[in-house]
Amino acid sequence: MALSKDDIIKALEEMKLTELNDLVKAIEDHFGVVAVAAVAAQTGVADAAAGPSEVSVLLTNPGGNKVAVIKAVKEITGLGLMDAKKLVDGTLPATLKENVKVEEAETMKKSLMDLGASIDLK
Repeated sequence: MALSKDDIIKALEEMKLTELNDLVKAIEDHFGVVAVAAVAAQTGVADAAAGPSEVSVLLTNPGGNKVAVIKAVKEITGLGLMDAKKLVDGTLPATLKENVKVEEAETMKKSLMDLGASIDLK
């Protein structure tokens, strides 16, 4: 006599959490599987592990070509020349932009690194 899905679900609803945990472990041992992988895929945890969709661009060191870096920071941030200079000369790391798409942040990082600056994405 085979149990229907509804019968199994009703039985699971009546179980205590510790009993469910023991059942999951027994199923994992019997079939040689890990339930966590299935749960992660269903809950979107696997997607979260792929990485963030938005990051912050941080200037950690302007490097030797400070004037060019200040001009690039001015263009990236939309700040005036003096404000861009204050940002580059100020306390580091300095946040240039927040909540930027990863692709755009990588472009900013590359252009600033080509000028000799050190950039972090967080």
